[in-house]
Amino acid sequence: MKINAEGLNIIKHFEGFSPTVYLCPANRWTIGYGSTWDKQRKPVTKSHPPITEEDGEYLLRQELDHCYYAIDKLVTAEITENMHSALCSFIFNVGSGNFQSSTMRMKLNRGNYEGASAEFPKWRRAGGKILQGLVRRRTMERELFDIDI
Repeated sequence: MKINAEGLNIIKHFEGFSPTVYLCPANRWTIGYGSTWDKQRKPVTKSHPPITEEDGEYLLRQELDHCYYAIDKLVTAEITENMHSALCSFIFNVGSGNFQSSTMRMKLNRGNYEGASAEFPKWRRAGGKILQGLVRRRTMERELFDIDI
């Protein structure tokens, strides 16, 4: 299953596009639509050259492939396209390792969809600080996830 337009819009809205490297709130070098990895799957560094929007789309698709793999591997419950897309945005932002060890995943795999949904707002910190952008993002992800509950 691939991300739907609503899920992709959440990512693009909150990540934005940057042709040049910047340090994200979690203190990681980032480029394009929130990518922390380059085309060769090496971490983005401060000296990474500028990219085009086409390159940014490529990096985004590459990152999403990783999200799809993580969901296929880590989620055993039946999920809808909207749930999958919300999880793609979430994993794109927090990483598959954090999702793997999360209470959200545990509740989801037990079929507790409402409980899994209730975990979204808890993931609102970056660098130890509550960020209003993350609060808004989690709200949108949760709304998308909840459409089919």
